[in-house]
Amino acid sequence: MLYVLVRAILRPLFWLLFRPQVTGSENVPPAGPVIFASNHLSFIDSIVIPTVAPRRVGYLAKAEYFTGSGISGWFTRTLFTALGALPVERETHRAAQAALDTALGVLQAGGGFGIYPEGTRSRDGRLARGKTGVAWLALTADCPVVPVAVTGTDRAQPVGASWPRPAHVTVTFGTPLTFPEHRGKAGNGRARREVTDRIMVAIAELSGQEKAGWGTPPDAA
Repeated sequence: MLYVLVRAILRPLFWLLFRPQVTGSENVPPAGPVIFASNHLSFIDSIVIPTVAPRRVGYLAKAEYFTGSGISGWFTRTLFTALGALPVERETHRAAQAALDTALGVLQAGGGFGIYPEGTRSRDGRLARGKTGVAWLALTADCPVVPVAVTGTDRAQPVGASWPRPAHVTVTFGTPLTFPEHRGKAGNGRARREVTDRIMVAIAELSGQEKAGWGTPPDAA
């Protein structure tokens, strides 16, 4: 109920501030587990995408967002809780695998989960080569991946800015990707790399971003 209420309040505000252009919503499966794999330009990507998506999208969020003080801390905590964000300790032992396990739980329950394969926000607007955690998640859950591209969120809230500002934002949902040829191969590094690269190519085609570091050796996670 809180999710429905907050979304109903946020959507008009977002349309007023960001004049979002949303395309490809019909590509999102209406039910069942699905991964939303997006480029990452700004802190507010994890708010914009769930707000405009045609179904609920869960995201991991730093545990600090749920423990802040003052008005800002209360607002962030309430907002992320209402949008279904899941707190995660980023500096703990085995934090990366623990985060993937949390995401897997959402998918196994039939939900939608959002992930940024680059692993961090782009500092220069280019699209980094994806880490293979997204492939492990897709192959383990055996679910489709919807590539997503956001633009303009880096202008709405640049890195270091405390609050967003009015800006034109676009969100594009691409055609779902499936990987039947790699089913059951979540433990295979080459399979994870191939799946990740396919996902990143799809994101690049939607976003039009320049690629950065795609010729480097594969990341392990």
